[in-house]
Amino acid sequence: MTLKVVIEAGEDSGFVAHVPALRGCWSQGPTRAAALANIREAIAAWLEAEPDKAEQPLAPRDVELVTV
Repeated sequence: MTLKVVIEAGEDSGFVAHVPALRGCWSQGPTRAAALANIREAIAAWLEAEPDKAEQPLAPRDVELVTV
C-alpha cells in the first residue's frame, strides 16, 4: 500500500507528519527522518486498530499550490 505522507515543520521545532487518507494518523519527530520513521509506525498502528477501514482508506484530498 502506498500512501501520501505530508511532513511540515513543527510550530516550535521538529517536524509533524500526517497521512491525509487515514483520518487521525499523525506523528512527529525532532528531524524529518525521525518524523518519517514515526509516521510509518503510526500507519502500521492505525491499520491494525482500524482493519475494516484499512481496505478502503479515505480518498486523497485535492491539493493545490497557491502563490500569493
